[in-house]
Amino acid sequence: MNDIRRVAQTILNALGCPEETELSVLIADDEQIQEINRDYLQRDNPTNVISFAQQEGEGAGICPYLLGDVVISAQTAARDASEVGASLFSELSFLLVHGVLHLLGYDHERGTQQQAEEMEAKEVELFTLLRTQIFPVLGIEQDCAADIDVNGEGTL
Repeated sequence: MNDIRRVAQTILNALGCPEETELSVLIADDEQIQEINRDYLQRDNPTNVISFAQQEGEGAGICPYLLGDVVISAQTAARDASEVGASLFSELSFLLVHGVLHLLGYDHERGTQQQAEEMEAKEVELFTLLRTQIFPVLGIEQDCAADIDVNGEGTL
């Protein structure tokens, strides 16, 4: 978990978040994430990542450094990683990038095409930073991590 913590801190730093920023990361299984997806988003299926922003809605601003929660399914991440020949750690890191961007207001689902492209570009930028500056420090092999992309279609 310390490696995931280091990845999260690198993402937050690269995005200019204050040092006091708080982020919760839960690595779940498919059953857990399906329950969360069903109960909170009315989607009764497992998914790879869900984000819950704490700076939106009625309680926004109460705790200004509380960014939110990112829930990642390790089982779905493992399947996705296997499909592109990447390591599980690479996929978990990418999903963490994706989840944090959602917490900061990036949206590829409900936004415009331009907003989706901006999110994708930021994902590429941040994941490249992780691959080149953090993975080597952590001793993470440069497997096919470059093959993880936002569309699940090939290389970045």
